[in-house]
Amino acid sequence: MTDIPATAASAVLGKSEPVPENSVPVQGPNFDKPIGLQEFLRSYETIGFQATSLGRAIDIVEKMRKWRLSDEPISPDESPDYLDPAVRAQTKCTIMLGYTSNLISSGLREVILHLVKHKQISCIVTTAGGIEEDFIKCLRKTYLGDWMMDGATLRSKGMNRIGNLVVPNDNYCSFEDWVTPILDQLLKEQKEDGVIWSPSSVIKRLGKEIANEESVYYWAYKNDIPVFCPALTDGSLGDMIFFHSFRNPGLVIDIVSDIRALNSMAMKAKKAGMIILGGGVCKHQVANAMLMRNGADYSIYINTGQEFDGSDSGARPDEAVSWGKIRAGAESVKVFADATLVFPMLVAATFAKAHWESQAKTAEDRIP
Repeated sequence: MTDIPATAASAVLGKSEPVPENSVPVQGPNFDKPIGLQEFLRSYETIGFQATSLGRAIDIVEKMRKWRLSDEPISPDESPDYLDPAVRAQTKCTIMLGYTSNLISSGLREVILHLVKHKQISCIVTTAGGIEEDFIKCLRKTYLGDWMMDGATLRSKGMNRIGNLVVPNDNYCSFEDWVTPILDQLLKEQKEDGVIWSPSSVIKRLGKEIANEESVYYWAYKNDIPVFCPALTDGSLGDMIFFHSFRNPGLVIDIVSDIRALNSMAMKAKKAGMIILGGGVCKHQVANAMLMRNGADYSIYINTGQEFDGSDSGARPDEAVSWGKIRAGAESVKVFADATLVFPMLVAATFAKAHWESQAKTAEDRIP
């Protein structure tokens, strides 16, 4: 018998350094016994890969959700408005939610609706499709389709494909019938009362006019949660505004007041977090608002973008740290995943869990 070659032995059988005491072993869920939703979601923390990133996101949201100013010592330069212990106990983290338009087209609309209905976020930033598709769904349905449906055939039938969703073109005709009289009224109020409309005030008005509890923006209107849309014209709503400029010209929508409102919200926040689903305008606009306060304290990105092309959409949180949009040392994570897969789980483990627990406690308190 010959000895193992020393070179191979040293390469393959090299000794490890001691594992740090705080190291976490990899462990998946145990399906040999029944497992509840919350236990299942907690198990993601130790599965590894993007499951662990989702577990980290859950932990960060819980910190965002539970934070109160009373958790912090009173700073020497604290404003007199925040010295009262009761005020400090009621001052929460400002949570900005950004998402791309396709997510309202999907069933994530109902997840977002829950957050807005129950006042669990501070504001929304989205794009034009993220506004109009919510209202359109109150008028007509969006349907499941297939990724491989032929585009030319769909076009000949008046059908529009969003991934594996199908939107009949009649939906947009119904939207035009609904929104055009409202645009007429906005112009009338602009001319007669001197109203200066901004994208957020237009969206708030549309939320009021839809008067439908299935609408995200109805609840945003009811709960006074501002909805910012820097690219308001980039979608069907922009088409309607374009058509309206011929039929009844003169409507002016001012974007300056909205950028001031969004940035001011970030600057006034005692603690600030952002949850961004997707990339593009919504991701950068929220992050740029956080720059005005020298960065977010908590940050969660959920998207499939990659950073090799230098796009902001694909950038990891650490790039935002270099710009001052996320604070150095802040709690942040990027989950590389389709938001429709993981955002419902994130909400179920955090905001929704808190809502269910609150409901259960209320029910118990009512028992004589």
